[in-house]
Amino acid sequence: MSPHTITLAAGAGEHRTLIVTLFSVFVAITLGITVWAGRQTKDATDFYAGGRTFTGFQNGLAISGDYMSAASFLGIAGSIALAGYDGFLYSIGFLVAWLVALLLVAEPLRNSGRFTMADVLAYRLRQRPVRTAAGASTIVVSIFYLLAQMVGAGALVTLLLGVHGDGAKKLVVALVGVVMVLYVTIGGMKGTTWVQIVKAVLLILGTLLITVLVLNKYHWNPSSLLGAAADRSGKGSSFLEPGLKYGINTTSKINFISLGLALVLGTAGLPHILVRFYTVPTAKVARKSVNWAIGIIGAFYLMTIALGFGAAALVGRDAIVASDATGNTAAPLLAENVGGGAGTTGGAILLAVISAVAFATILAVVAGLTLASSASFAHDLWANVIKRGKVSEKGEVATAKVAAVVIGAVAIVLGMYATKLNAAALVALAFAVAASANLPTILYSLYWKRFTTSGATWSIYGGLVSSVVLVIFSPVVSGAEDSLFAGRDFHWFPLTNPGIVSIPLGFFLGWLGTVLSREQPDAEKYKELEVRALTGAGAH
Repeated sequence: MSPHTITLAAGAGEHRTLIVTLFSVFVAITLGITVWAGRQTKDATDFYAGGRTFTGFQNGLAISGDYMSAASFLGIAGSIALAGYDGFLYSIGFLVAWLVALLLVAEPLRNSGRFTMADVLAYRLRQRPVRTAAGASTIVVSIFYLLAQMVGAGALVTLLLGVHGDGAKKLVVALVGVVMVLYVTIGGMKGTTWVQIVKAVLLILGTLLITVLVLNKYHWNPSSLLGAAADRSGKGSSFLEPGLKYGINTTSKINFISLGLALVLGTAGLPHILVRFYTVPTAKVARKSVNWAIGIIGAFYLMTIALGFGAAALVGRDAIVASDATGNTAAPLLAENVGGGAGTTGGAILLAVISAVAFATILAVVAGLTLASSASFAHDLWANVIKRGKVSEKGEVATAKVAAVVIGAVAIVLGMYATKLNAAALVALAFAVAASANLPTILYSLYWKRFTTSGATWSIYGGLVSSVVLVIFSPVVSGAEDSLFAGRDFHWFPLTNPGIVSIPLGFFLGWLGTVLSREQPDAEKYKELEVRALTGAGAH
């Protein structure tokens, strides 16, 4: 353990009461919001879509709150601090991805569906096969994304409390899981949305504060900041140039292309982002909310430059790695530094505030993810596949609450074993699965008249299975020092992100399943869907 880590633990110990109080206050406030929202939740529309009462600005904030996850705040800052220019590529990818969502998906999806992604597919294709496939895909993508949040939570709270070891991180993961299940089962979409709005405001303000303090240290000269970061990185000028992480050899270059594909195409297939488009009254408001989200998210990702390079310059690579080898604690360590340093009251206060904001981020995002996956299980699998539509709204909502508990339990168990992975890298895997399984099917369904049920199931299952299998047999799981199972090696796929293989495969299988199918597409249904997607006529 480095001297810096010991100092941090001691500093945290002196101000432990402050830290615990801030955490407790935030959790109490958000649970209060959740209980209030739970009392307003009367039917399935309230539970799944918040009664469709949110304005464009409110939903834009909530989308931002859903999207700017622990991976964004903790993982990206860590990636930039340790890999320089190549780490910043995560920020660019996450931001550019919103243009795909805005131009291709947001408005037609809001017009065509009701509660879940599968509603759009089932409108013109056979209900049971596509709902089963879409439900399975939603749950798998959500669990991958949940893992990233759990990892962030474990790294953050163990840093704050000055405790070390896997046991402490596993306990934190379990506690986060319990709180997220409470959010969903009590508050539904209304409670989750308001928690995300509060969290988005806090995160933007917290990030802005650190950015101002970092730039002020370097007299508002970004060049000085970047120079200092390069000097303390141990890599010299190459820290600010492409290739430090993804230019080492041919494999790493292909890995970079794979990561870029996953990041840019993944957002438009993320279930917890897609369901946000249903919480507004009209398609126009959906489009407006995405515009707001792009502005808010764009500002945030620009500020990650100051977070990442600021951590490299002021905290230093050695201290970051000593605290957490994957860099997940770079942002809190930077907050402590610009607040006055380890052991100071100012440092402890800013560390506690920023960590409380990061914890708020985790709680809000896991609530959104759990809601999306439990809603998909209840609405798609239970109500429409197993019960064939013969279930009351009340029964469907009750099933969603039970599903939230089960999905939360699965995420907790898996999260306990993923604490050694970088949060941003885990989210990139979720993006790859979403882009491989969900995006091809959504685009084909909305824009290809000939698309059939076989094409949809081939695309979803093919993209889902290929991406998950490639991840299992990649260096993410085994064969590397920072693998899930570091002591074992059964990997044969060389890339850490499967996007370059699984995304084109998902699109190809959707096309192949359609052209080989004898099913005759319903031309009238497609015309209805086209009119509804473009105009909103008949939308719920």
